[in-house]
Amino acid sequence: MKVLIIGSGGREHTMAWKLKTDEPSLKLFIAPGNAGTASLGENVPIAVSKVEELTRWAEKHRPDMTFVGPEVPLCAGVVDAFEKLGLAIFGPNAKAAQLEGSKVFTKGILQKYNLPTAKGQSFTEANAAHLYSQSLGYPQVIKADGLAAGKGVLIAQTPREAAMAIHQVMVEKAFGSAGAKVLLEEFLVGREASIHVVTDGDTYRYFPVSQDHKRIGDGDTGANTGGMGAYAPAPLVDEAMLETISKTILDPLFIAFKQEGIDFRGILYAGLMLTAQGPKVLEFNVRFGDPETQVLLPLLETPLLDVARAVTEKRLAKLDLKFRKVAAVSVVMAAANYPGEPRLGDAIKGLDSVPDEMGRLVVFQAGTKKQGREIVTSGGRVLTVTAWDESLERARELAYHGVSKIQFAGAQFRYDIAAKLTAV
Repeated sequence: MKVLIIGSGGREHTMAWKLKTDEPSLKLFIAPGNAGTASLGENVPIAVSKVEELTRWAEKHRPDMTFVGPEVPLCAGVVDAFEKLGLAIFGPNAKAAQLEGSKVFTKGILQKYNLPTAKGQSFTEANAAHLYSQSLGYPQVIKADGLAAGKGVLIAQTPREAAMAIHQVMVEKAFGSAGAKVLLEEFLVGREASIHVVTDGDTYRYFPVSQDHKRIGDGDTGANTGGMGAYAPAPLVDEAMLETISKTILDPLFIAFKQEGIDFRGILYAGLMLTAQGPKVLEFNVRFGDPETQVLLPLLETPLLDVARAVTEKRLAKLDLKFRKVAAVSVVMAAANYPGEPRLGDAIKGLDSVPDEMGRLVVFQAGTKKQGREIVTSGGRVLTVTAWDESLERARELAYHGVSKIQFAGAQFRYDIAAKLTAV
């Protein structure tokens, strides 16, 4: 059986690892992949943005299932293109992917169906945005409408910062066409939670709640990143809160999808703020998070391919979705200068010395490539060390033990992933 994975990060390496762990005989192709995925399958040198090239490859090779990791090909319609060829593919179509591709589109859905979210308004002209900004209060949030590689959300503490942010996005076009529209929102206060559900459009099922660590520095200091680590399950959201999220957000959202003609199938990743008034929607992503995938898939007991088939065949209600009763911790190691322009080409040492720990410790590569006999850095987030165990404390110890074995010049990582919980 042939399976294609589209993507090149730690998320996609984790998908490949999970699929091969479930079924070692699978023939895997990863486009474009990285140095880690090359050990599990065949890397295909096609960029994730090249939907036409990916479609031509799929038409020739006819994979039995395709998994799409990042948002770019989803928003560009790769699911629609593959389905036209009669190919099974796990992920939402282009219409559904607008939930991540356009923050203005998502805010419109939330407001139209009275789902709990921050007060806000969208603009296509900077002057109108400035006027609204002055009435909103501080801090406030300025969001570029389109995809901006996770960098399109700015928080302004003062009127001057708000004016500068609007100018940066709309006039200087810091995020290109993604900033043609902006969304201005009130700043929500509370605890942030990441909720992943898998859905076939009729039924949805929860994954364990995970907690990401966005800032580059310990104690949640420094610049925002794509994520410097994660752990799961996170006690932030209990069963009672999940029931509230279902009743107030997800159930009405899927009713809204039906009314809007949106056939959402795949992973819906909701960023929520747990406020004093209840959970409110910050944003939606239409794929697995990264590095959340690196802690969620090791917990998934059900074969990943079974999940994908149940979704594409719209029979998720009949699937027995099971998770292991263990805790997982992931620690990201990033390149020098990240999250700025990362330094590339540094040799990575020690990958072979990371102990297996009886199958409970894995290194998922991301920004890596083969260069001669060496594996070198080729991106900002270089790799993720993930461990799992019956206790979160032990999983954390194993993960950092793995980190200690790996070296490359300028390596950055946080020392406090899941530390608050294990210190209790």
